[in-house]
Amino acid sequence: MKVLVLYDYPPSPGGLATQGDLLYQGLLELGVDAHAVNFESAQEKEWYYRWFKPDVVVGVGYWGHTPQLVLHPKRYGVLPVPWLVADGYIANYQEVLNDLPLILVTSHWVKEMYVRDGIHPDTIEVLPVGCDTNSFTPFEKNNPKILAVRESLGISPEQLMILTVGGDAASKGAQEVMQALSIIDTKAPDWKYVCKVWPQPRTKAQNLIDLEMASQLGLDKNIIYATNKISRNFMPYLIGACDIYAAPSRLEGFGMPQVEAGACGKPVIGIQAMGMLNTLIHEKTAFLAQVARKIVVDEVILGKESGFEKKHTVQFDIPRTVDYRANIQDIAGHLLTLMEDEKLREEMGRNAREYVISNFGYRVVAQKFLKIIHEKLGIN
Repeated sequence: MKVLVLYDYPPSPGGLATQGDLLYQGLLELGVDAHAVNFESAQEKEWYYRWFKPDVVVGVGYWGHTPQLVLHPKRYGVLPVPWLVADGYIANYQEVLNDLPLILVTSHWVKEMYVRDGIHPDTIEVLPVGCDTNSFTPFEKNNPKILAVRESLGISPEQLMILTVGGDAASKGAQEVMQALSIIDTKAPDWKYVCKVWPQPRTKAQNLIDLEMASQLGLDKNIIYATNKISRNFMPYLIGACDIYAAPSRLEGFGMPQVEAGACGKPVIGIQAMGMLNTLIHEKTAFLAQVARKIVVDEVILGKESGFEKKHTVQFDIPRTVDYRANIQDIAGHLLTLMEDEKLREEMGRNAREYVISNFGYRVVAQKFLKIIHEKLGIN
């Protein structure tokens, strides 16, 4: 089998780039004849189509990347298999996507979203995102690199470090975590809450809102926002430095950082919804807070990115959920349980790593990919 992988290549630190790169690496290690190319590089993609003649072109992205991941290879008679995450209403690409023999998505919840938006369920297969469990691995607390991370954040070895990583923290449930921490603050052991977010205009504005909430809750001295750029190489040590990974996300199609935290042997606080139902096991690898509220909309406003004129309105017959909020009391109880019980943190961390290795190791995912391609498309 000859496979061309389209993604943000060479890989940036972002999740989609990592998703594509780990599949590419896994295929190479399994002996598959594979190449990688940037999904936006039309000329280079055409070059591969002409001389490499791939059996399948798998492209990583969301439905808005349909022109680059699907239409471009089809133009040259090459079979596209998009591997998609959820990102809003699918808009006007239903016909194009329904014409494909196979679509890959990252979780059962993402499949539900695509089916909800008009994509045939029979053509959709779930392929989880891979994790490099050699890089994301447990570290000893006295490891110099781990100690250095905590020192740089102003966290002593005795303090408990809670961590959230995301493009912005609020979308990962940080405001709910802060409210939960305010409930248990006087009961809990000494702690610090670190939010690692990526520097960008929208993040800067959201950070100010989050930090204002922390101040109103009287937690500002315990909350640390880290907004500098970092590489993927640093991420295992950042996660390895924490004691609890907390991300009861408001919207999560898969939850790569939660899986990476599990690979590092960290217990996770999540939400009992969306992609985390596939990646976390309640009371074994994580604690999943109940959903307190669903944010629903009757319409969406779309623009040129969806192939419409500016401010094109699509109204829904049935209101659609666009966001979730985790139960704050649940988060508070789960956090306090983990903060007070080191042995439980270690046990759940061991369970989490075993689960990640078995289900989300990038070689395991690459093997699943080959199995799906063979069974659904008959390609060996």
